[in-house]
Amino acid sequence: MSVLVIDKPCGMSSFAVVKRVRGLLGGKGKVGHGGTLDPFASGVLPIGLGEGTKLLPFLLGADKSYEAVVRFGVETDTLDVTGKVVAERGVDGLGVEAVKAALTAFRGTIEQMPPMFSALKRGGTPLYRYARAGLEVERAPRTVTIFALDLLAFAPPDRATIRVRCSKGTYIRSLAADLGRKLGAGAHLVELRRTASGPFTLAQAVGLYELADQVAQGRPLPTISPLRALAHLPAVTVDELTALALARGQRLDWLAMARGQPLASPACAVRAQGADRVLVAVVAQRADGTVSIVRGFAGDGISRSA
Repeated sequence: MSVLVIDKPCGMSSFAVVKRVRGLLGGKGKVGHGGTLDPFASGVLPIGLGEGTKLLPFLLGADKSYEAVVRFGVETDTLDVTGKVVAERGVDGLGVEAVKAALTAFRGTIEQMPPMFSALKRGGTPLYRYARAGLEVERAPRTVTIFALDLLAFAPPDRATIRVRCSKGTYIRSLAADLGRKLGAGAHLVELRRTASGPFTLAQAVGLYELADQVAQGRPLPTISPLRALAHLPAVTVDELTALALARGQRLDWLAMARGQPLASPACAVRAQGADRVLVAVVAQRADGTVSIVRGFAGDGISRSA
């Protein structure tokens, strides 16, 4: 069980990357991704291999980091460079200080409207299908958190490079469009690169061509162990008897399992690991104070953490 971090190239869908990786590995075994990137975007895309696909649901909720290039003065229907231009405005007077000032409104917890060109569903149909048919349907704003938002560079007259660290579900395309509206000029996203997803960064990522070379040469894949893959989750170390009970799905008292170890809020998923640093399960606390086994891993042949 392991995770491979791919540096997704521009122009490929996340599904296409999964298909390419599966092909490179001989077309056998499960392969899946842990967080979609738009085709025009590049960067960190976690890929679960084999039993590692069981880890992927816990990667989707991780915080993300991006670097993005925003072009002001032009709006598109997709909110990015792949769309059709729907409005143009002047950008006279736009500069570093104006952009910096506008960014302050988007730091912290904000309400964000999901874009029509997205995979969110309405009545069982993805929004992008309505959008492609020329329809706009009512959407509810979503609460997201922008932990950090900085201006890295401004290229006159109309382009800004920003760095974002945000919660799951944040649309950087929507952020760019909202920033443009805040400045009265409109905007769309020109480039997007994901630099981190949960514990994974570009430093761990491998490109598809590099991966192909490694496979062809029979070299070990640069995989990430399960404990490192779930490093963004709080952890509790359990003894051998408790690990066996978790593996068997037995009912356990939360406080007895934790043995005084400080844990996060009851609603938070926690990784339970053995003293030998083997991932046993991802657990959560039930309202009655017992342990809910969200996903058990014992017996999956999990390798130890590096």
